[in-house]
Amino acid sequence: MNRILILATVSVVAFLAAVNAVAQDKGYDVFNPIAKYFAKGDADKLSAWFSDNLEVTIFSNSNDSSRNQARQIMKTFFRSYTPRSFEITHKAGRSNMKYALGTLNAGGELFNVTIFVSYKDSDYRVQHIKIERID
Repeated sequence: MNRILILATVSVVAFLAAVNAVAQDKGYDVFNPIAKYFAKGDADKLSAWFSDNLEVTIFSNSNDSSRNQARQIMKTFFRSYTPRSFEITHKAGRSNMKYALGTLNAGGELFNVTIFVSYKDSDYRVQHIKIERID
């Protein structure tokens, strides 16, 4: 009897946690703060959204990086190309994996930016950032 009660309790708690995560996910846009930090060129605050390991691709140069390495790569990019504005132009995905496309105006040039995020352990984390020059 106690085992059944324990299993029922664990099942209810797991169900409520899943419902809560889905409810939070529907009303929350992870790309709002990420876009804000892109627009400001704030690599430190942007890196708070990075996964422990992620891919950063700038001008076809791809790096599998730790969070700190990716932060340094983004700092270097923002030093070379000071952001003026960043606008998300498209968003898509599912609740556990999303991506956004955006246009970055930086250093007098325009760039296409693609950002992939995943949802794991009740948190969104950037898995891949890709920056390409618009010709």
